[in-house]
Amino acid sequence: MSDDQRDQTPAEPDAQAAVAAGPQPEPIRFFGTTWVDHDGGYALRRAGLAIGSLTTAVAAALLLRLSYEGLEIGNVGPFLSISVVVLFAISSSIAFTKTWASFSRRPAPSSDEAALKGLKTIGFIGSLIAYFLRCLGEAPGEKLHRAEYERAQTEYARRRSTRTGNPAARRPKRKK
Repeated sequence: MSDDQRDQTPAEPDAQAAVAAGPQPEPIRFFGTTWVDHDGGYALRRAGLAIGSLTTAVAAALLLRLSYEGLEIGNVGPFLSISVVVLFAISSSIAFTKTWASFSRRPAPSSDEAALKGLKTIGFIGSLIAYFLRCLGEAPGEKLHRAEYERAQTEYARRRSTRTGNPAARRPKRKK
């Protein structure tokens, strides 16, 4: 076969396009779609991410402790020192709450998530702890994604189920 003939042959259908019938699972960060069947190193990824997020939270807490000691060395006064501790405690608790809630429900389109982005950045330790705790039980957001995926599968199966007869050929119902 010459090069010209090879160029004119139709391409074989993509094997993945045939498999893509129906709803596809939404990938989760760090897990991809391994959460569907818990394969592809799912348990190892969960353990690694739990350890990584806890290690990062501990390192961040140590860094905040060193910065607090720097404030004490700088002799800035008790008001500023207490204010910094309270600010990080409140922002961490808000970040933990918002991150934990984001694993079980999608935010509303007009929610305050964008307004709290800076506060969640300051309280990143709370987000890391929420991520660690969720990794102990499942991939973060797996329960939400699984419910949405199963709902989409049942709706797809319901839509694709065969009907008996041709609806256009049916006789109209009699009026009484």
